[in-house]
This record gives sequence, C-alpha cells and structure tokens, in this order.
Amino acid sequence: MSETGDSRYVPALGFHWLTPAYDLVVRMTTRERTFKTALIEQAGIGPRQDVLDLACGTGTLAIWIKQRYPRANVRGIDGDPNILAIAVRKAKEANAAIDFDRGLSFSLPYPDASFDRVLSSLFFHHLSWRDKQRTARELYRVIRPGGQLHVADWGRATGPSMRAAYLAVQVLDGFENTGDNVEGRLVELFRRAGFSEVSERRTFSTVLGTLSLYRAVRPNVKQRAAGGRSSHRSAVP
Repeated sequence: MSETGDSRYVPALGFHWLTPAYDLVVRMTTRERTFKTALIEQAGIGPRQDVLDLACGTGTLAIWIKQRYPRANVRGIDGDPNILAIAVRKAKEANAAIDFDRGLSFSLPYPDASFDRVLSSLFFHHLSWRDKQRTARELYRVIRPGGQLHVADWGRATGPSMRAAYLAVQVLDGFENTGDNVEGRLVELFRRAGFSEVSERRTFSTVLGTLSLYRAVRPNVKQRAAGGRSSHRSAVP
C-alpha cells in the first residue's frame, strides 16, 4: 500500500501488473516469516482484543495474527482494491475470519478509540514526511488509551553493507520518503503524534537493508502525566 497526499494511489511494487508477484518478492527479500512472527509476538495480543493491520496488502500479516490469536478480532485495511481481493481470497483459503476494508492511512474509516492494537508492515517508507505525520496522528486517534502500535519497516542501517543494500529500496520507492527511515526518524514521528514508550525494539539484516521493529503506546491519563521513553534495541543478524 502506497499513498500520496492528494489521494493518488501507487501500488506496493510501483505498478499494478506487478501486484501478483508481491508475496514472492517480500518473501525472498525481507526474511518475512522471521520478522512478521517477531512483530506478532511483540504485540502480545489478548483474547477479544480489536486488532488492525494497517496497509495489509495481500493479507499475510493479518492471517498470521488471526492464526496466532484466534480469539482476537482482526481487520485489515488497504487502499488498493486489487491487492485487497488477493487478501480476501487468501483469508478464505486459510479459513481465517478477517474483515478487510478499503481506505487510506491518513483518513481511516473508524471511530475514535476503536483498536487495542495496530500493526503495520513495510508501509511507512512509502509516505512523505507530511503523510507520515498525518498517518501517525490518525493512528493515535483510533487506538484506545493504553493500546499499542507495532510497526515493522526499514530503519537506520546497522552497517555500511546494510546502508548500501538499502539503496535498492530508495531507487524503487523514492529517496525523499525512504530517507526518513534510514535517518531513524520513525521514533521521533510517533513521539510527536503523542505516543509514549516509543522505541525501536529489534533489527533484522536483510538483502535490502536493516529492518526495524517499533513499539509505541497511546498513554492513558496517568501515563501521559508520568511520561517515559525507552530506546532498547537488540540486533538480529
């Protein structure tokens, strides 16, 4: 899922004709099973909690969430009807009861405080800084007080080889918007939106660069008063 501020939609791999290859590309280049499993475990989803997969793409993450936490209420949202059709088919084949919606990240079709957890995978690097900010504020709105945001996306390179590998992502998806990620600005992004306990939790080395897992909490009144930030990170080669 890729968006622009004037609501023009750009498919995940840049062209609609490449959409059928999306799952294969992600699986071959990102250590998908490893990092998505880690993201799901990091989220610590409870029974009957309401969970949103933001920019769900072909539905892989949403399906794995439902399989890991079958008593959770899982929804996916994406702006691309073609990729959503794939997600619906995959969920049906997996016998996973998931609702899929069409919508944009900076204008979510949900009431305030709708979700206990929001997860997102390989999405924020598609957005301009302005739309990253709009999306972060919108996520703050739809997450319940005490609820959590968990994001997997490209992060600050853990070494020269990882920085060089990331150039392929920047060529494909644009240097300006992807630069925010490699500069480590996602922690700043979520803090500015009002989230607390914002941290980069783990990193993974992939053929396309360093992939990071982030966690943020929408504070309740007591948390807001107390504040609190951490920067714990562990590297996974």
